[in-house]
Amino acid sequence: MTRRRPGFLTGLWLNPAGRAGCVLVGLVVVGGLLAAVGATPYNAQLQNPLTTLKGPSLGHPFGTDQFGRDLLSLVLEGLWVSLKIAFLAVAIAGVAGTLAGIIAGYLGRWTSALIMRVTDMLFAIPAILLALAIVTALGPGALDSALAIGVGYVPIFVRVVRGPVLSLRTAGYVQAGRVLGFSSTRLLFRHILPNVAGTVAVQASLALAWSVLAEASLSFLGLGPPPPTASLGEMVSQSSSLASQAWWTLAAPSVAIVVAVIGFNFLGDGLRDVFDPRSRTALAA
Repeated sequence: MTRRRPGFLTGLWLNPAGRAGCVLVGLVVVGGLLAAVGATPYNAQLQNPLTTLKGPSLGHPFGTDQFGRDLLSLVLEGLWVSLKIAFLAVAIAGVAGTLAGIIAGYLGRWTSALIMRVTDMLFAIPAILLALAIVTALGPGALDSALAIGVGYVPIFVRVVRGPVLSLRTAGYVQAGRVLGFSSTRLLFRHILPNVAGTVAVQASLALAWSVLAEASLSFLGLGPPPPTASLGEMVSQSSSLASQAWWTLAAPSVAIVVAVIGFNFLGDGLRDVFDPRSRTALAA
């Protein structure tokens, strides 16, 4: 008797990388949401000269910084800021890149050539350098950072989506739809888009990891959200000179960034395995 294939969530949980990604991303998201609803242990911006540079303790699990602020509260607020920017950046890149990739793959000819030449031009510039140039032109800020990071990752989505669409446009059900008089819009969004959704979801998870890292890099250079907004990259920058005497001030934000990046990468690996029919068959065996 053939076993029934596991569902999407079950397959993701049964996958080692997917399970690790779910746990790590869950911790990061829950931590960010705690800051969003104001449920952090302390006011993240509350300064206390009597508790400056105190090591980890029961009262302050991550210790305090040079201003006496609770590092756990600061890290949670920084995670929330990073997640907001990362999700917005990936939304910009995902929507623009997916639409451009579908159009380029489906229409072909000069439309595809034009879109791919623009994509190649953007690919010639490293994403982080393009983000630096855009933020420098627009000025520091959460929305500007998200836009800068998102533009840098649009070409990746274009290429990832265009490839499958090139083969799908000649599939039997698409040809049948043309014969039946279906519009190009219906074929694109009701028949082709659902078949590349898995690829887009995998790429989005990986892009979230890159976006968190890119946001931290911009903030480290002073091009992220301006103070008093908490930022993990800025915390790393400010604490780098204190690492020898107060290692926890550098360790706390650094570990938070690493956990977020690894978590989204693991989640992306798990999603890729789940959407791969051969992996799903192996899980069901």
